[in-house]
Parts: sequence; C-alpha cells; structure tokens
Amino acid sequence: MAAESTPEPAIAEPGTIEPRRRGRGRRRKAPSTGRKAMRATAWTAAGVVVLGGAGAGYVYFKLNGNIHSVDINQALGTDRPTKIDNGSENILVLGSDTRSGKNKKLGGGTDDGSARSDTAMIVHVYEGHEKASVVSIPRDTLVDRPQCTDTQGTAHSAASGVMFNEAYSTGGAACAVKTVESITGIRMDHYLEVDFEGFQRLIDDLGGVRVTTTKDIRDPQSHLDLKAGPHTLTGEQALGLVRTRHGVGDGSDLGRIQLQQAFIKALIDQVKHVGVFSNPKKLYDLADTATKAVTTDSELGSVNALMDFAGGLKGIGSSHMKMVTMPVEYDPANPNRVLLAKAKAQLVWNALKNDGPIPASATEGTATGEAKGVVS
Repeated sequence: MAAESTPEPAIAEPGTIEPRRRGRGRRRKAPSTGRKAMRATAWTAAGVVVLGGAGAGYVYFKLNGNIHSVDINQALGTDRPTKIDNGSENILVLGSDTRSGKNKKLGGGTDDGSARSDTAMIVHVYEGHEKASVVSIPRDTLVDRPQCTDTQGTAHSAASGVMFNEAYSTGGAACAVKTVESITGIRMDHYLEVDFEGFQRLIDDLGGVRVTTTKDIRDPQSHLDLKAGPHTLTGEQALGLVRTRHGVGDGSDLGRIQLQQAFIKALIDQVKHVGVFSNPKKLYDLADTATKAVTTDSELGSVNALMDFAGGLKGIGSSHMKMVTMPVEYDPANPNRVLLAKAKAQLVWNALKNDGPIPASATEGTATGEAKGVVS
C-alpha cells in the first residue's frame, strides 16, 4: 500500500498575509532533483530555469520566438577585458524601466518612452557553479562613461560625471555592458534584462512571493502600502517593493538595493517550492511569461541555450549566494548621488577576477542606505 501523502502547506492568496499553519502529517521528503533544478540567481533566473522540460514542436518554437536578444560581442568588438578562463562566469543583470507600451502604467516616473536601467547587478558564478556573489550597482553612482557603440551601430561619445543608469538610456545594453566593464576591468560573459511588465507578470504566474517586513512600508510613488508582518506579494506589490526608495531607510537608492537583495533571496526560495514540473500548464505559462520578459545576449538567445545556462545554476540556492552593494560613498556636493569608493571597490573586483570570496573589509564603512533587515 502506498504511503499516505502529506497535504501541501496552504499558500495565501497573493496580496494577503500568510495563511494558517499546515496541518499535522508525516514529514515531507526532501525536494526532488527536479525541484532543486529550479534554483537560480537574480530576477530573471526564476523565469529562465522553468524552461527545462518545456517540450518540443509548437511549444519550442513559440517560446523560442518570444526571446529577444542583442549581439553584445559584435557591438563592443575586441576592446574589452580579457575573458577569465577559470570556470567562473560573470553576468550583468539589468531591470529596465522602459517607458513605452504597458510599462507606462507601471512604477510612476516619466512616460516619454525612454528607458533606464532601474536595477543593475553583476552576478559572479564561481567555478563548480555551486555558489555565487551578486554585486549591486547603485543607479545614482556618478561615473565616467566610456565611448561606446550600441547594437544598431550608432557611436556615443564618452561622458564624465554622469549617473550610471545614463549609460543604458544612451546606448542600451551594449553601452551598459561597456560601462560596467570599464568600472570593473572584468569581462561580462552574459547579459540578461527584464522589464517592469514581465517582472510583474512572472511574480503573478508564480502565485506571489512570501516575504516578512519588520517595519511598515508606505510609498505612494511606487503604489506600496505594507504593514509590518508576513505577506504574499502580488506582482504589483513586488514591483513596488523593489522600486521603492522613499518608504524605507534614508530614502536613497542604496536603501532600495537592500530591499531588492532581500526580495531576490525570497524569490529564489519561493521558486524551488513551486513544483511546476507536475503541472504542465503552469510550466508553460511561466516559460511563456519568462521568455517574453527577458532580453539576453545573442549567445543565450534560444530556449536550448537558456536551458543549458539554467542547468549550470541548479546547485545555487539563496544560502549559497553572497549579496553586496558596490562600495560607494555619498557625494559631498549632492546627497542624492554617490561616488565609487575606488580602493574598496578594487577589493571586490580583485576577488571576482580571482574567483575568490569578497572580503568583509571591502564594504566596511561604506554608504548603506539604512534599510537592511526591513524585509526577510
């Protein structure tokens, strides 16, 4: 006789507080290999990994047709840092606030159809692909943007003392990658971008993401109003959380980054419990949303390539991911801007180049935004 199964824990409807505790029963067995394979990094990875097992034929070609890719290598040419061949990978992950189409209605701000890199992260996957470090780049960092050529072949002159996210709004993905490589001296092996609408839909398709807030968060500009306590966030609420800068901490972009980092870890933990492989429709819906939401470099611009990439991340859970903010200090001339703390930042770049851990000294005494611990 088959063993009696234990009921799945109740999940709150998105937008509500946490449900009652699950009923008594036998202890559930450890997650299967299939579920472990759902682990990945950063916003977009949650969508990428669900592509595994999506099938062939119509489904394959439909999903393949969803993917938009850009040829970063062709645009940037050979004037780039040398690729580090030690088994590690560096991926630039951007969250873009494109102000066109349905994105006009999301997140406030201007609606002129322009685009900015609202979130930027360098994801370093270590040799063996069992752990990762994530370095968030504050969008308000004043940098020297190098001359760059976008993927349409248009050249853009260098600029000094401009905000980091201006690189993306000037020349798109290629100029964003060029700027990151100029700051770090590290070649980006891959590029992943997700937009507002895609992010929101992906969270809704997942059934929401569970987080706990230790303080009330209220920010009318990002349409967010959360009481302290446990929540299952809808896509709209999740988007508001990762974009708010006025509802927590010192109101800076640094505080928003701390919320983003906490949310990403919660998202990764949520994905591994979804169990989409037992639900073909849910799998397809997630894969369809994810492939429409992401823009990749051309090397990842197919379902097969994304599946292979995701397979290499399957051993990375939130407990094996170190998340830091690029070392910066407040700009004495403008408290709404930050400057790169070059000596400390170099400790971070050296660690990633050598596939080693980021030392604690790299971030000690740097600007933080004072929002740590607000979300878990």
